[in-house]
Amino acid sequence: MDTNTTTEPNGRQGGAPSGTTRRRRAYVETYGCQMNIADGELMEGVLEGHGYQIVEGPEEADVILVNTCAIRENAEERVLGRIGQLSGLRRERPWLVLGVTGCMAQRMGDSLLEGVSAVDLVMGPDGYRRLGKALEEVVPRRGGRSRRREKRLSVLDLSLDENYRGLEQRRRSGVTAWVPVQRGCNHRCTFCIVPYVRGPEKNREPDDVIAEIRGLADDGITEVTLLGQTVNSYRHGDWSFARLLEAVARVDGIRRVRFTSPHPVDVTEDLVEVMATEPTVCEQFHLPLQSGSNAVLKRMVRRYTKEVFREKVSMLRTGIPDIALSTDVIAAFPGETDDDFEETISFLSEIRFDEAFTYRYSVRPGTPATRLPPEMFIEEEVARERLSRLIGATRFVQAEINQGEVGRVEEILVERMAKSAGMVLGRTRRNKAVVVSGDGGDIGSYLTVRLVDTTGATFIAKRLGDETRAHAPPSPKA
Repeated sequence: MDTNTTTEPNGRQGGAPSGTTRRRRAYVETYGCQMNIADGELMEGVLEGHGYQIVEGPEEADVILVNTCAIRENAEERVLGRIGQLSGLRRERPWLVLGVTGCMAQRMGDSLLEGVSAVDLVMGPDGYRRLGKALEEVVPRRGGRSRRREKRLSVLDLSLDENYRGLEQRRRSGVTAWVPVQRGCNHRCTFCIVPYVRGPEKNREPDDVIAEIRGLADDGITEVTLLGQTVNSYRHGDWSFARLLEAVARVDGIRRVRFTSPHPVDVTEDLVEVMATEPTVCEQFHLPLQSGSNAVLKRMVRRYTKEVFREKVSMLRTGIPDIALSTDVIAAFPGETDDDFEETISFLSEIRFDEAFTYRYSVRPGTPATRLPPEMFIEEEVARERLSRLIGATRFVQAEINQGEVGRVEEILVERMAKSAGMVLGRTRRNKAVVVSGDGGDIGSYLTVRLVDTTGATFIAKRLGDETRAHAPPSPKA
């Protein structure tokens, strides 16, 4: 029997008729960042290339891949709990193959196979090209309800050459697309596990990136987001990130271009110039701060001071006056004093980010921060209190900013139906979430709306005039 087909055992409830053969079905469940989302789409593309049918739920699948994040401990705990739930599906489908992929798989490695008997395959981020062959080795080959896996497998090699050239993603959205241009990271911040689970920085050929985006435009996608761990550090020959961004912005049919996540050190005048002059580049910038204390930033090895960070913000706001800034901040990093934390709160109040993603420091085994003296680690109760204050402070500023934007006329790209009946959700060029009346026919369209209210993080809007379909030319920047 081919490895991409399966015979339904006698007595199986649902699915194909008893004893019939059909294509194997696979389900990919993704946790974590935008890069993980892109990797999930890439794995689905690989699976389809090997004859698998991609399904929308684990209950339908013969192969389940849990695509994981390793940035924080609670993310890993959540995944382990989910694996336990999914393994229960074997009561009705004992032939089910369960794999763990991504950053958590790379970090935990063979210990996942040793400690979690339900897992058949462990595969790190550089292994996806071999996914089909790996599943051939772990997918059971004998028919009947008593099928057992003949082999369990880990694929954990990191490759300096793997950039997934020639592999296509299975795009889940017909509206927007994530386009990885860089994998891995060279910065090695002391709190971060990414360089150890994704390896050093690997940048794609610029011609490949541009060709991919031309293909997306031909398929009707008008918004792309360039992805990299520190995307603006991209270099390939004489191509800088600013040059790549400019080339992507000029692809016919593309109306909006975004990118994430940049590093403050690599914010340059050239990059700001491209953002300011190319009409398709959105007025949005995610600029991770992590801390407003120079002492903490030094221990994090962030390579900038808050004074330098302030200069980068000034550069962006001078070049693009209407820009919306978002950030990441970590509370209770080892050694953070009360004064350090107050510096962070004060700096956030000064900069006034449109949005902030806030976290309590999470110990990541293998990262340099774990080797700091034990007395430097913050007590749980103090850490929780600091995170609570951080969340409150950033949400207060966000709500103030958004309240001040009520009344603005904006263009939104409708991405999906909203949770409220009869409403759709879209985003402005500045990445503000907006809900407005509409239906499924609006998805993929550009609407002109007036912002009439805000919940703090999301806007409620009313339509103005007729909608503009996705292939309309971009409007010039103010």
